[in-house]
Amino acid sequence: MLTNRARAALITMMHTVAIPPFELFYEEHRAEVMRLLRRRLGRERADDAFQETFLRALQAYARLDHGEHLRAWVLTIARNVAIDVVRRTRSTEEVVEPAGEDGLAAYDDLAPLTDGLPPKERAAVVLRYGYDLSYDQIAHALGSSADAARQATSTGVRRIRTRRIEQ
Repeated sequence: MLTNRARAALITMMHTVAIPPFELFYEEHRAEVMRLLRRRLGRERADDAFQETFLRALQAYARLDHGEHLRAWVLTIARNVAIDVVRRTRSTEEVVEPAGEDGLAAYDDLAPLTDGLPPKERAAVVLRYGYDLSYDQIAHALGSSADAARQATSTGVRRIRTRRIEQ
């Protein structure tokens, strides 16, 4: 018969997800990390950022307590590396052009959802979810404040949801 303490420890151990070997973790997440970095930084800068991302992940890997949410963890590292790269290069470059992936432009991909939205809301939704821009960047593009960009995006998404529910 298990005591309450032993039972709680057993349940905790059963729910803990094992951490895979780093090589397996790398193989599983490398393509998605590269896509994120290329989208944010372009092909030239993404390669160095990719190496830095997995170097940071490797340095912290031994300190992980469990293997849950590894995808989110490594994508957060990649996002932070991308931010660092942009900050380092911002002073040397005039404008950082967002790099697009091959295929449809984001506005074409989102067109079926955003058709019928007011122009400012449509632009805000496409810039946020199609090009993954921050609200500050959207505000700059729309000539408004970050709060107004956030509100336009939120209102646009609400209208899309309402329209999809009604269909």
